[in-house]
Amino acid sequence: MNDWARKIREGDARALARAATGVENREPAALDTLRDLAPFAGRARIVGITGPPGAGKSTLVDALARAIRQQGKTLAIIAVDPTSSISGGALLGDRIRMQQHHADQGIFIRSMATRGSGGGLARATADLARLMDAAGKDYVLIETVGVGQDEIEISKLAQVTVVVLVPGMGDDVQAIKAGILEIAGIFVINKSDHPGADQVERELQAEGFHQPIIRTVATEGTGIAELLAAVNNPVPSRDHQAAVASIHLDHLGIAVKSLEEALAFYRSVGLEVGHRETIAQEKVNVAMLPTADSRIELLEPSTPDSTVAKFLEKRGPGLHHVALRVPDLNAAVERLRAAGARLLNEPRPGAGGHLYVFVHPASTGGVLLELIQESA
Repeated sequence: MNDWARKIREGDARALARAATGVENREPAALDTLRDLAPFAGRARIVGITGPPGAGKSTLVDALARAIRQQGKTLAIIAVDPTSSISGGALLGDRIRMQQHHADQGIFIRSMATRGSGGGLARATADLARLMDAAGKDYVLIETVGVGQDEIEISKLAQVTVVVLVPGMGDDVQAIKAGILEIAGIFVINKSDHPGADQVERELQAEGFHQPIIRTVATEGTGIAELLAAVNNPVPSRDHQAAVASIHLDHLGIAVKSLEEALAFYRSVGLEVGHRETIAQEKVNVAMLPTADSRIELLEPSTPDSTVAKFLEKRGPGLHHVALRVPDLNAAVERLRAAGARLLNEPRPGAGGHLYVFVHPASTGGVLLELIQESA
């Protein structure tokens, strides 16, 4: 770990601020520091807060920050602002709105410019969230620009997404439901002391949304405790539920010294080879044995210097990896990077023509994980 990373882990706010600037500007030294800090990421709760303009998102973030600090927890607030066409800087100035927190060492506030990035998220937002996580913050709140339906990119980054609505939307709920409503883990009806809050809630229920619906008046702190409780115990969004339902066990990879010797056993239990292939890039011979809805892949090293050969030398024959089939490998990789997972390769073609990426056992609980997407 370099000195910069060490200072950040020790709680040096100035070192963290410098790193945040460097990450946003894609400075090599800052990105190296982020890589050094990667093993410490994965502990913070990352919360996205989005919704249409005028919903009071910044006021809600401010109130939620106070509630988090009252519980003795630390947090970072990342406010993603529209970019000034003149300076390239952030226009909304969320840090100015939150000046009351400036003396609180438990809150780090950063305003980022989108710089033309789609979906309301700056390109470096995921890296910045990972930096705050690795720095030891308990929560990372990401407030995104209120651009409406297109603001779904946050669902790839946040563990829970709060969609903020306001009274007066009424029938407009149906008009935007194909956009940001689908990514909600929690709905907040802010300014709920205004007429029309009941109608917004009825519209959400009529559209079949079962996520928590929490009424708040952020300026008064009303409903904030309930919101924080929901953030800590989120209900999966529709998009998340659909994504989980589309993840399947693809295969188990088993390292063997000899395919022929291993196949004798598997044939005795009724399995037969469906396909054989030599993957030159991985230096491995593969025998695929289909089961009802997945398969077993027997892995025999084709050269003494292959990773499978090294595995056998160190651990002997046995489970080499678990492979999951995902619908969108690039989206999965983005989420893993945001969580600080250690990836062993970029997505690339594998056996059978699929795309794959490996995740280091240090990030998965002790087993090598392969994520697979069938090629289009």
